[in-house]
Amino acid sequence: MEYFEDVTVGDTDAFGSYGATASEITDFAERYDPQPFHTDPEAAADSPFGGLVASGWHTAAMTMRLLVDEFLADGATRGALGVDELRWRRPVRPGDELTVTTEIVDKEGWDDELGVVSVRITTEADGEEALTMVGLVLYERRTAP
Repeated sequence: MEYFEDVTVGDTDAFGSYGATASEITDFAERYDPQPFHTDPEAAADSPFGGLVASGWHTAAMTMRLLVDEFLADGATRGALGVDELRWRRPVRPGDELTVTTEIVDKEGWDDELGVVSVRITTEADGEEALTMVGLVLYERRTAP
């Protein structure tokens, strides 16, 4: 288990593989972001994207799945305070394989039980930046300061 004291600014990690599918893209969009370029391949072909693309929120959700499975699972994490600097750099398309890179960019105490770790998160789709953000992750302290 990795606690706040174990986290080191500058540490990086890369992990995951998540395949985006057309059916998952349209299912998510029909429920949460029903814009035609997310839900209708024919309408999407006439959009600025030139084809079906995942909602940015879906890209964030797929990123979260990889983070939970590969990054947060071994940490004494207790949720998050939010994200900063969220950007969708390029659309995710059916067939893209997503991977995630993390970099610890800052850490500070929050209270006697928790610390906040700022994690720069980059999601790539087939090797190209698709999403970037900084997560503000709460970590349990092993001992009070």
